[in-house]
Order: sequence, then structure tokens, then C-alpha cells
Amino acid sequence: MHAVLLKGYGGFEQLEYRDDVPIPVPRAGEVLVKIGAAGVNNTDINTRTGWYAREAEPEGSGWTGADFVFPRIQGADACGRIVAVGPGVAASRLDERVLIEPLFCVPGSDGAMRALYFGSECDGAFADYARVPAAHAWAVHTLLSDAELASFPCAYSTAENLLTKAHVRAGETVLVTGASGGVGSAAVQLARRRGAVVIAVAGASKHAAVAAVGAARVVARGSDLKLDPGIESVDVVVDVVGGDQFGAALDVLKRGGRYAVAGAIGGPTVMLDLRTLYLKDLRLLGCTVLEPGVFANLVGYIERGEIRPLVAAVHPLHAIVEAQREFLGKHHIGKIVLVPEG
Repeated sequence: MHAVLLKGYGGFEQLEYRDDVPIPVPRAGEVLVKIGAAGVNNTDINTRTGWYAREAEPEGSGWTGADFVFPRIQGADACGRIVAVGPGVAASRLDERVLIEPLFCVPGSDGAMRALYFGSECDGAFADYARVPAAHAWAVHTLLSDAELASFPCAYSTAENLLTKAHVRAGETVLVTGASGGVGSAAVQLARRRGAVVIAVAGASKHAAVAAVGAARVVARGSDLKLDPGIESVDVVVDVVGGDQFGAALDVLKRGGRYAVAGAIGGPTVMLDLRTLYLKDLRLLGCTVLEPGVFANLVGYIERGEIRPLVAAVHPLHAIVEAQREFLGKHHIGKIVLVPEG
């Protein structure tokens, strides 16, 4: 089959498009999915460049902290159709159109549950076919195209998880950073769906597009958040940026407010004044593993048309370098998607 292999840590030269990669065979409890489309994510680039490595760990650790195995087929955002089933999976699932839940929780050798990221700890969707645990291949009934459907899994499940963990309710005010990106634009839509009032942070050229997906107001990226929206003015901060704005993000929270984070594109190291945290009774929430029901809810929103896809561009799989360059340019709104030629 056609597939893109990540051969090691480094630049674009580590991505190799091949046409002779063996098609995987589904094992017990697994299905083989013919990939319809796969989205590009920050995680793809971060893994390729070794960004997840920390000083206390060996260089080149994966996002979980474990050593990364090469070569690897990346790609966590995907949809497709089931074309084969492994032992223990009902044959009735053949030809099902599915959306792949990208974060697998499986028992380790010690019996404890561990998280596996599709396209990181196991091969993913930058290929014609992918092997997936049957429980993480969700049947979906929609008229959306493959490219549109593939824009949902990572960004929208991450955004819904942030809102779920933060217990966002109707009438609350939510500040969303990085609001023009995949997770940020999804969070704007999903928070608005819950009846929240959304204040979004985005570049000036993207204000109209972010407002169109549900933001009541858009603040310019780089603005002093303590002036706009103002100190103690929001109930929840949904952050994918981090970096220098972290302190201000806590300052704008009301007393008892919640800060939920699932990214650090502005920088992973931040300054925290513990007095702000404890004197305001704030809650800090790290959000990676999905809360129960998050992905099932997402599939329901898609099927009922309660959220809409934001596809910025579609590229053939062999043009993955061009797609990642476009992604890194940050001029787009929503998702950039790859479609296998096969």
C-alpha cells in the first residue's frame, strides 16, 4: 500500500512516501480501515521534531514519555470504511463508514491502563489502510465528505474534552486562545453549542471567520488579556497556547474559575504565581485522555448537524511536506487534510 513513513527525528527529509508498505492484518478485536482522509495535526510535527523530549528523559521520547519506535506511520485524524475484521469482531461491521477515535486506552502488562495515540505508539492513517481497535472505530452516518469528516476526530474531541472537564455551562463566559486553529475553532463552535458566551483570541486577519463559527467577540492575538477581556471577567479559559500569556489567562478568570489546557504552541514553560491560584480558588485542568462519553457525543453532534467542519485545504497524501509547510505557516483556519491516492 501507499504510506508515509517517519524514519527518525528531524526535518521534512524524515518523511518518506512509499508504495510498497505491507497492508496490516487485523488482530483479535481489531478492524482494517481503508482510509478515506486524514488530517494534519501539531502532534505530527512535534513528534517528527522530537519536541516532546524533556531534559530529564532520553532525547527522542514520544509524547507519552516512552521511547519512540521508527519507522512509524503517523496520522491520528481519520475516517474511512471497514474492509476486514479480526477474530472476535462481527462480520456485520464490514463496509461500515467509521470515524477513528485517536486516543486508545488499553491495559498494560501490569494491568494498569495506558494511553496509546494513533499514529504515535502504533501506526496511523497516513496510508491507504490502517489497523484499529474495533472499539475505537465509531460508525458514523453523515453525508459529509471524507475530507470534512476527517477534520473532526482530534481537534473536536480535544475541544469537547476541554469543555467537558471544565464543566462549561450555558450562560458562562469562555475565553478560547488560538481560536483560528483546529482545536481552537472547534472549541469556539462547541462552547457556543453549549450556550456559552465565547470570547476568542485570534490574529486580526481571522477575526471575521472566528466570529462566524460562534465567537461573540474576538480579541487580537498579542493583546493584553488583563485589559481585554479584563481581570476576573471570564468563567473558563480554554488554552492551547500557553507561553507568556499564561499568567494573564489566570488573571482574567473569575474567582473559582477553571483553566483547561491541551496545548502549548506558544511555549511549554510558564510562570505561575501560586498566590493567584490559591487565593482565587482556581482549578487547573490538564486535558489529554478523553472523559467517558466525549467521542460518542461528538459522533452524535456530527450526525445531527450540530457542528460543521472547517476544512482549510485538501492535499494528496504524497504532498505531505507541502501540507505540513502550509500547516506551519498558520495562515489557515480549521484543518488541513490529506487524501490517499489509493
